[in-house]
Amino acid sequence: MMEQLDELLICRLEDRHKAVEPCTVVIFGASGDLTARKLIPGFYHLYCQKQMPRPFRIVGFARRDKTDESWRDELKVAVKEYSRPQPGLIDAWDDFAANLFYCRGDMDDPSAYQRLAEFLAKADAPPLRQHLLFYLATRPSQFSEVSRHLNAAGLLRKEHSEDSWHRLVVEKPFGHDLNSALALNHELVKYAYEKQIFRIDHYLGKETVQNIFLFRFSNAIFEELWSRRTIDHVQITVSEHLGVGSRGGYYEEAGALRDMVQNHLLQVLALVAMEPPVSLQPEAIRDEKVKLLKAIRPLAPNQAAARVVRGQYAAGESQGKPMPAYRQEPKVSPDSNVETYVALKLFIDNWRWSGVPFYLRTGKWLPISASEVRVQFQPPPHVLFAQQCGPTLDANAIALRLQPDEGISLRFNGKIPGLSMELRPVTMHFSYDTEFRAYTPEAYERLLLDAMAGDPTLFIRADVVETAWRIVDPIRSAWADKPLSEDEFYKAGSWGPASADALLARDGRAWRNPHERG
Repeated sequence: MMEQLDELLICRLEDRHKAVEPCTVVIFGASGDLTARKLIPGFYHLYCQKQMPRPFRIVGFARRDKTDESWRDELKVAVKEYSRPQPGLIDAWDDFAANLFYCRGDMDDPSAYQRLAEFLAKADAPPLRQHLLFYLATRPSQFSEVSRHLNAAGLLRKEHSEDSWHRLVVEKPFGHDLNSALALNHELVKYAYEKQIFRIDHYLGKETVQNIFLFRFSNAIFEELWSRRTIDHVQITVSEHLGVGSRGGYYEEAGALRDMVQNHLLQVLALVAMEPPVSLQPEAIRDEKVKLLKAIRPLAPNQAAARVVRGQYAAGESQGKPMPAYRQEPKVSPDSNVETYVALKLFIDNWRWSGVPFYLRTGKWLPISASEVRVQFQPPPHVLFAQQCGPTLDANAIALRLQPDEGISLRFNGKIPGLSMELRPVTMHFSYDTEFRAYTPEAYERLLLDAMAGDPTLFIRADVVETAWRIVDPIRSAWADKPLSEDEFYKAGSWGPASADALLARDGRAWRNPHERG
C-alpha cells in the first residue's frame, strides 16, 4: 500500500528537458582511450534504452588508418570490456554499429576537415547534415586548433536557427591556470557562441552528485537547517585507493590540485552551498553556482601554509602487498615535488555561510576509494546529556555518499536498550540500490544525452572555470619550486600526511573518514 502511495507522489520533471533531435556526432580522438572506455559504451547504452534520436550518426575522426568495419569491430570489443554487465548486453550491437563511421585525418591538416565536410554533406536526412555535435576527446593543446579548422571548413559557425545547430563538447582539463583558461575561452568564442560550448566534467553527470541539488531544495526540513545557524562545518572527501599508475606523465603536469580540486571538488562544494536558483532553467542554476564560487574567500600565497596541506605518497602496503612511492611510478621524476594529496580549509563570505569552514581533501593511495560530503551540525548545548557525556556525545551529521555504495545517512544519538541510561550514535541510512533497484546511468550517458539535447545545466560555463582557477592559482604560486618537506610525505594506504589532521585539530575538529559499507 505504501509503495503504491509513493508511486502516486512521483513528480516527473522531464518536461523541462529539451527533446533530443536527430543529429551527427563527430568524435575527434576516435582512437583514444576515452572513446573506447566511456563515449561509445555511453552512446550504446543510450541506444539500448531507446534514448538516442532517430536517425543519428557517430563519426570517428583520427589519424590512424581504419575502415568503418575495423573501427566497429574494435568498439564492439571495447563495449564488451568496459560496459557494466547486463543481460543481453551486445544483442543490439549490429543495429547500433550500422550508425558508426570512420574518417581518417590529422588534426592539423585542413584538407582532412574538407573531406569530413564532404562526408557529412552526403547524409540523406537533412538533420544529419544540419545538426552537428563535435566532441573533442583530444589533448587540450588541440582544442583551439580543431575548432579553428572546423570553422574554416564551414562546420562550426557562430549561428543557430530552427533548422540547424552546431555544438562543441570540450573535455577537461580546461587550461592549466587562469591565464591559459582565459586564453582558451577567448580563442573558442571566435568560432562559437558561449551557448554552443559544452565544457564537460564527468563528475557532474553522476546520479548522486545531481541528487545533492534535489536533496537540498525539495526537502524543506533539511534546507531550513542548511546554514551557519545549525551547521558547524562541512567535509568533502574524494579518496582514491590507487596510485597514478600509467598516468605519471600527465600527473607530473597536473597534480591533485589541478586534477581534482579545481574542478570536481569545487563543483561539489558549489552544489552543497549554493543559494536556491530562481527557476530550474539551466542559466539560473549556473548563475547561483558561479555566485557561490565568487564568494569563496581568496587565499593569498602567504596564507596557504595555514589553510592548505599538500602531500605525496611514499612506499606503503595494502592487504599485505607492497605499493610503490609516487617517485617510483613510471614517467615520474625521482625528485618530483608534485602533490598527490591536497587538504584545504575554505570560507564562503556570504550571509548563509559566514564563519563556517569547509574542509576539502583528495588524494591517491588512500585506504579506500570513496566520495562523500559530510555536513557536521553544531553540538548540543552543554546542559542535560551534553553536560554529563562531554565529548562522547557525538554531534548530528548528514553524510551524502556519492560513490560507491551511493546513499544518504543521518547520524543522531539514541538510547541503548536496557535498564541503564546509555547513549550512543546511531545511523539511519538510505541506499540507492536498496530503494530503487534500478539501473543507474553512467555519468557520460547523462552528459552525452544533454549535449545532444542542448541542455547546458550540467556543463561548466566559462565564468565558472575562470573563477575556479582564481581560487587555486594562489595555492600553486605558494608551492612554486618549493620542495616537499619530510612531514608532507604519507605512506600509501594511509589517510594522508599528519599535517592534514593538524589542519582540523587546530580548530578543535577531526576528519571523519568514509568507510567501506557492508
